Amino acid sequence: MLNVGLLGAGRIAGVHARTITAHPGSQLAAVSDHFPEYAEKLAAEYGATARTTDEVLADPSINAVLIATSTDTHSDLIEAATAAGKAVLCEKPVDLSLDRARACQRAVRLTGQPVMIGFNRRFDPNFGAMKAALNAGEIGKAEMLSITSFDPAPPPLAYVKVSGGIFRDMMIHDFDMANFLMGEAPESVAAAGSSLVDPGIGEAGDVDTAIVTLRYADGRLAVIRNSRRAAYGYDQRVELLGSEGMLQAENVLENTVVKSSAAGVTGAKPTYFFLERYMPAFTAEWSAFVDAVGAGTDLPVTLDDGVTALAMAEAATRSHQAGAPVKLSDI
Repeated sequence: MLNVGLLGAGRIAGVHARTITAHPGSQLAAVSDHFPEYAEKLAAEYGATARTTDEVLADPSINAVLIATSTDTHSDLIEAATAAGKAVLCEKPVDLSLDRARACQRAVRLTGQPVMIGFNRRFDPNFGAMKAALNAGEIGKAEMLSITSFDPAPPPLAYVKVSGGIFRDMMIHDFDMANFLMGEAPESVAAAGSSLVDPGIGEAGDVDTAIVTLRYADGRLAVIRNSRRAAYGYDQRVELLGSEGMLQAENVLENTVVKSSAAGVTGAKPTYFFLERYMPAFTAEWSAFVDAVGAGTDLPVTLDDGVTALAMAEAATRSHQAGAPVKLSDI
């Protein structure tokens, strides 16, 4: 049984509390948060105790922690938890600073403790089926990838100002998905972005509409499109063209009803928010973590994966600023 300490008690921590307690191989022992009243509320809801982070990390009976705190605390907490001998699942990204993330990477290697980064989309059943079909050779060699990721509405400006920017905060999921499907990181990153959704986002130094092109050493290409606004819902699609065919993962819809009449043919919109769209992925992600830690096998998503995706986000940020492609090797 994996005895788990949950660090953080916000919205995403609530999602993880649900997956931890629902899994037969794990139990939620304690919750900590910068605001003790939030920890007390979430802990009470799931039969755990509210404790300080130091108390959680010092407790030898807690053998794993899930980090769902603000991004600027991730590296410090990963280092502290692994130094305390605990397995870690940490929400993305590893850090806002690539240098700090790489320092964390070096520190964790010395401990030998397993660290998994929460790129939950790898565990989405649709994207997983796409990866399995690709691995089975069903479309030959992957040659061109297109990832669409549009949010239904932008986050609050207060969040934007501390998020690290769209490439670190939002597109980092898509960078990891590209690495997952293409099997490696790209050679170069070219980014373009604008502030079209909310002028306040531009004033905060960020963009809300962005396109990134990834070029691989063998000439393969990937295009990622992000927007902070899609009036029709949460748009999450992936298309992969191969030498012998194509794979497509379409949106998950609110329902499967299609109405056909003289006026036309209509169907449901995509699900509206990421919790609706990706709850099965969060569940599968936690199950994969529990299984790997319990068996002592390799984690399906590693700290190295997290650092690579962050390096791609840094390259995209620099490319957008310079108006030219950036080689990943220069980051």
